[in-house]
Amino acid sequence: MFEILVSFFEIFLYYPLFNFLILLYNYLPGHDFGLAVILLTLIIRLVIYPISVKSLNSQRAIQKLQPKIQEIQKKYKNNKEQLTKETLELYRKEKINPFSGLFLAIIQLPILIALYTVFWKGLNQEELSVLYKFVLNPGQINPIFLNLIDLSKPNFIFAVLAGVLQFFQTKMLMPQKSIGERKEPDFSQAMQKQMLYIFPIITVIILLNLPSAIGLYWIVSGIFSIIQQYFIIKKGKPEGGIEN
Repeated sequence: MFEILVSFFEIFLYYPLFNFLILLYNYLPGHDFGLAVILLTLIIRLVIYPISVKSLNSQRAIQKLQPKIQEIQKKYKNNKEQLTKETLELYRKEKINPFSGLFLAIIQLPILIALYTVFWKGLNQEELSVLYKFVLNPGQINPIFLNLIDLSKPNFIFAVLAGVLQFFQTKMLMPQKSIGERKEPDFSQAMQKQMLYIFPIITVIILLNLPSAIGLYWIVSGIFSIIQQYFIIKKGKPEGGIEN
């Protein structure tokens, strides 16, 4: 069973992404591997853009429903079955799918694993043997980005920059408190604040031990996400810039 899953992963994810990356590498001016990574990242983000927009809109809608959800939680705190029923009914009335974010993660996870495999193994010359017949074999891959950065080795600056972008990306999705509003301490909000700092730290630690090609992907993807979230959040605000 495991071998079947590995074969499926390689045939439908790893090989196509690796071949597409080499195809970009072959045709880009100067055969800059870093530019190929950036272009591949942008293309992937554009492909999953509709799904990610739907997920972000769903997350923001759920955030706006938090006061009603908290009322339901207080009212049925001793009746878990009714609590679940009332919460799901609220989502149904508001036409919100609470699992849309999970759906996006399920789609992205295998793609991310495949990309990490591409950037981790793809710089090895022996991996060029898996190229499709229509993809020109470059003989070897030059991992130097802009004649400055070796993408086959970890890079401290890339790791820190990815962590900073992760911080702002997470912070933008946190619910904003209106002026003069007072909120009682909430466990979920406390967890969100912890994740705001924990996720960036974990990101930096992970990338400090991986090829900086992965860090470059993380940076480009983070910038794309921040721009995307900015326009979605801006679109969701009424005139005057104050959110309901």
